[in-house]
Amino acid sequence: MLTPDLARDRAHDIVSRARAAGADAADAVLGASASVDVSVRLGSLEDVGRSEEEELGLRVFVGRRSASVSTSDLSSEAMDVLVERAVAMAREAPEDQWAGLAPEDRLLKGPIPDLDLHDGDEPSPAALKEAALAAEDAARAVPGVTNSEGGGASANRMAWALATSHGFAGAYATTSHGIQASVLAGEGGAMVRDYAFHSARHRAQLDAPRAIGRKAGERAVARVNPVQPASGPMPIVMDPRVGSSLVGHLIGAIAGAAIARGTSFLLGKLGEQVFASGVTITDDPHRPHGLRSRPFDGEGLPVSPTDIIRDGILQTWLLESASARQLGLEPTGHAVRGGSGAPGVGGSNTYIAPGLVSRDDLFAGIPRGIYVTELIGMGVNGVTGDYSRGAAGFLIENGVITTPVDEFTIAGNLKDMFLNLTAANDLEFRYATNVPTLRIDGMTVAGA
Repeated sequence: MLTPDLARDRAHDIVSRARAAGADAADAVLGASASVDVSVRLGSLEDVGRSEEEELGLRVFVGRRSASVSTSDLSSEAMDVLVERAVAMAREAPEDQWAGLAPEDRLLKGPIPDLDLHDGDEPSPAALKEAALAAEDAARAVPGVTNSEGGGASANRMAWALATSHGFAGAYATTSHGIQASVLAGEGGAMVRDYAFHSARHRAQLDAPRAIGRKAGERAVARVNPVQPASGPMPIVMDPRVGSSLVGHLIGAIAGAAIARGTSFLLGKLGEQVFASGVTITDDPHRPHGLRSRPFDGEGLPVSPTDIIRDGILQTWLLESASARQLGLEPTGHAVRGGSGAPGVGGSNTYIAPGLVSRDDLFAGIPRGIYVTELIGMGVNGVTGDYSRGAAGFLIENGVITTPVDEFTIAGNLKDMFLNLTAANDLEFRYATNVPTLRIDGMTVAGA
């Protein structure tokens, strides 16, 4: 697999070739990865997979015209063909007055921050198998578990590089490790499923496989014999593993492209109260070992921790250079880049800060509500904020979690949901997006 330095040099080389072929400007991204995945089921090895991938994406500009191409063939001959094709495509593309590289004076200068995203640990397939078996065995050992969808363990290494024709060339390496288990409880047509997983940049920071498996088993058993809840308005409490989806809806609504097109339910809300007072949402690309940490953004700009929401007030849009030009603003360092196409925007390690009440106090005072542990479907309208999703979880009766429930829908509007959101103080950093337990008053349940 390519090292970060070699990946950076390859990206820089293709940019130089593009300029020599007639491009006025160019940038290139190169990602190289190697991964091993092991899956087991019912105590036996089911699959071992290993993959190595390299993908280069090139974007060229001829005036205000641009084109993007990508390839997994990094030979010198393939690079020449790729450059010729990209420049020819750009010359035939329509003009875009907002297109272009990031402002040169905003590029990251000096050393690239070291965020300790690579641990150098390359576990063997045998070690991964042992971890996967331990997770599944622990899940199957929970009384009431009747079947298994399996356990798994994985390890991945990646080098990512970006080079631009106006002075930026940088690269960094990451590792990621994961363990998961998924099991079923109950019998026949009444069987229910649940799971647990953990991912970390450093293998030593993973939860113990048996702890992950035990959690999966306990979650599945708790869901046996669900009922359908009665319909009506009631408070909803979201478990952290599903509550993080609300942050995703926020990120989509404040993305520069949505604002520039006028297709966001938060259009015109910059500087206004959009969440309840006391709610703060931060994006932190510099978190050591973070699952979405990055030393620079997808255009070569420096990144830094940013409060997106502070005390309920919307502080910023998330802007890459094209949408920033269209809005007459500056890019915010939130550009993200895939192997092809122009940069988009996205958050990094985004989280809702812990609130002032305990998890128990969040449930207290709810005579009847629902604790949601699973969301199904994507019934969310980013233009209007209308929200309707299938869900499963547990009844809350007089502040206590009781009967499992499923086959119901929760509905509302994100504008109202954000304003009626209360965060508990139980935040843990376990995922790429992290939230504490969240309570949302005033939602509508459609069940029996």
